[in-house]
Amino acid sequence: MNYNDLTRNYFESAANAGELEGPGVFRGAAGNRDQGTWVQFDLRIHDGAVSEASFLAFACPHTIAVAAWLAEQAVGGRLQPMLPESVQALRDRFAVPVEKMGRLLVIEDAWLAAVLPAIDYREGTHIVK
Repeated sequence: MNYNDLTRNYFESAANAGELEGPGVFRGAAGNRDQGTWVQFDLRIHDGAVSEASFLAFACPHTIAVAAWLAEQAVGGRLQPMLPESVQALRDRFAVPVEKMGRLLVIEDAWLAAVLPAIDYREGTHIVK
């Protein structure tokens, strides 16, 4: 498979791969390893902004590259219940083939699984169990 330079660079470096621990960390995951795509995002939130972000992924190079890019782009940004770019814009940016579009939706689901609880917590709508 051919990969554009951006995809290749983020796949090969993936400097922000790993897990975060400690206070202010929100984790979200989506997908299924048995089906070939699983993504997890860890976001450290401070004063309503992402101060640190990392990811783990069991996936193809396109998926890993997009997850790495998202974790990098998130740092310093305010919490929002959406990706920083649309799935279509990410598909175009990383030259993801149309048959892999579902993998980008897994990324979006994992992203929202991390972000939405952080927003709820910040707004005081969390439930203590």
